[in-house]
This record gives sequence, structure tokens and C-alpha cells, in this order.
Amino acid sequence: MKRSSLNAATVAVFLGAAMFAAVAHEGEHFSAGEPGNPKKPARTVTVIMSDSDGTMRFIPDSLDAKKGEQVHFIIQNKSALKHEFTLASVQDNNKHAELMQKYPDMEHDDPNAKSVDPGKTAEILWRFTKAGTFEFACLIPDHRETGMHGTVAVK
Repeated sequence: MKRSSLNAATVAVFLGAAMFAAVAHEGEHFSAGEPGNPKKPARTVTVIMSDSDGTMRFIPDSLDAKKGEQVHFIIQNKSALKHEFTLASVQDNNKHAELMQKYPDMEHDDPNAKSVDPGKTAEILWRFTKAGTFEFACLIPDHRETGMHGTVAVK
């Protein structure tokens, strides 16, 4: 009996996390801008995910953009591990990183976040509607702390 209630509680927590994610994206409110429009021009930036020599990183790890600019991110995982690319404010990434500590196998296929298996590629089309400094990071536990994060400065 306890085993069933434990499984039900685990399922409830996962459903709650999924509902939180759905509600957060329903109104298209993102801290770093908004999903891009494929009918409009975009600058293409290739971002490589790397985890060689004991260091996890994005190459490049910084980018400048203009307010209103669209960027087509091509995210290539050239490492042996699964990684993710999440684009948001540092504060939002900190909150999401806490959730990832509880659910490290969480998959992402959101307008601002993609999980990418080794040897695979993902894409994000993003429009930077706000000025400021934003972060892209791999929020899988210990990846960000090992150096897998970067910034986008929007002016």
C-alpha cells in the first residue's frame, strides 16, 4: 500500500512540474525575450556543446545582440554527454536549476530550452525584445557549475 501511494505521489510531483512549465509558457512570457518569427530575417549563431578535458562549456560562451534582433541558434552537442541549452535571466535559470536538482532527467523542448543528446543538433529561433544581460546554460546538475554557461548582452 505504501509503495502505491509513493508512486502516486511521485507522479503527482511530475505532473505538477509539467503543469508549472505549461503555465509558464502558455502566455509566451519569457525573461529573455520571445520566440522568433520564422518569416522574418534572423542572424544564425552556431553554439557547440563541449565537455572535453574535464571542462563543460559552450563555444562561444558570449554573444552580443541588438534589442529586437532575431537569432537562429543552431546548438550542436559534440560531446559524450547529454546537455541542454536554456536561455533566460540568471534568476530564472537559478529557479529552474533547483527544479533540475530534483528531476535531473527532465527533458526540454521549449521555445527557449532544448535537451540535446550526444552527436545531435537542436535549434531555437529567438527574438531579443528586452535590453540586458541574459544567460544560456546547461541546467543538468553540476554542468552549469562546471562551466557550461554563457551570456547574451542585448543593447
